Amino acid sequence: MFSAKILENGPRETNQPSMSSTRILELPAIAIQQSGKHKLFTFAIDGKQLHTIAQVSRLGRGDNEKIIGYQRPEVISHITQIRNYLESADAMLPNAIVVAFEPSVEFRPLEANDRGTTRHGHLVVPLKADGNCPGWIVDGQQRAAAIRDASVEQFPVFVTAFVTDNVEEQREQFILVNSTKPLPKGLIYELLPSTDMALSTNLQKKRFPAYLLERLNFDSRSPLLRSIQTPTTPQGFIKDNSILKMLENSLNDGALCRFISASRGEDQTDDILTLLFNFWNAVATVFPDAWKLPPTKSRLTHGAGIQTMGHLMDAICDRFRNQGIPTTAQFEADLRPLEPICSWSNGYWNFGPNMQRKWNEIQNTSGDIRLVASHLLVQYKRLVWSAGDTRN
Repeated sequence: MFSAKILENGPRETNQPSMSSTRILELPAIAIQQSGKHKLFTFAIDGKQLHTIAQVSRLGRGDNEKIIGYQRPEVISHITQIRNYLESADAMLPNAIVVAFEPSVEFRPLEANDRGTTRHGHLVVPLKADGNCPGWIVDGQQRAAAIRDASVEQFPVFVTAFVTDNVEEQREQFILVNSTKPLPKGLIYELLPSTDMALSTNLQKKRFPAYLLERLNFDSRSPLLRSIQTPTTPQGFIKDNSILKMLENSLNDGALCRFISASRGEDQTDDILTLLFNFWNAVATVFPDAWKLPPTKSRLTHGAGIQTMGHLMDAICDRFRNQGIPTTAQFEADLRPLEPICSWSNGYWNFGPNMQRKWNEIQNTSGDIRLVASHLLVQYKRLVWSAGDTRN
């Protein structure tokens, strides 16, 4: 009773004569009366079969430059990411695809006299001989395309549908579905460490940095304990994204990258955390006043300061590369000569002739981060690296 059936000779008695010579698909469905005007239908269908009943209404311009359709072109990279996920073990797409059907689609309740707000029955969908579909995908075109292209025999999905002959109503639903506020990135990043399922490429790259952030924020040994602002630590004053960027920079081509490259399959997370704890403990010791202030009052805890100090961490580790992980005392000794030239919470930065910037003029932009980081790296090599024993 709950599997789709294709009937060759058209539907049973119906007030749609044009359907009489058309093959139809009967889909077990649930209908609900959501308001006086609108009925919604929920059913399951093999995603490989979805494009036989629903197509995409592409956004464009028609006569007199009047807008037609509403869907953007397929995003190949997005579809590829979803397809790769679908081809992995235990893939799941819990969100329903939204489809708008033309009035030729009708619902037949199992009990003819059922007048309840929720009814069980079959959705009767005509399969037109000319290949035109009776439905349009309002939401989920990338997911539908990924299922279409995926190397899987089948992939059943839920569909939520409504019936309308009004393209404006379809477009309205498309806007409403896609204009709702997305999940905050901070919430996604905070959830990542607690998952081990296959993820899109972008989220997969975020998983390990997000785990390190979690340890920095909740490990009792960390100088950043509960100082990073996340959905579960709203009292934190250092932005989670600032920490993530610092970690990602170092994992890509800095001190943390060397641990990943040399691991040969071994888990060196503890060594990475030891390095991070040692360094940021040293930062807190050398700059105690600026370290306790929020970003509005200190550029050290600001995105520009966090990323700048991350670059310094990489430089100091490079200086000690043959000595193992620098201790907190070693980090502190290398940071101390820079303390007089840093203007984290007052005064002016002196970047050279006619290049002074007030402390709070430093912004979280790539240009300002590059300016401060380059200045401190040059001074570090002049005052520390070139001035004494390289310890290598």
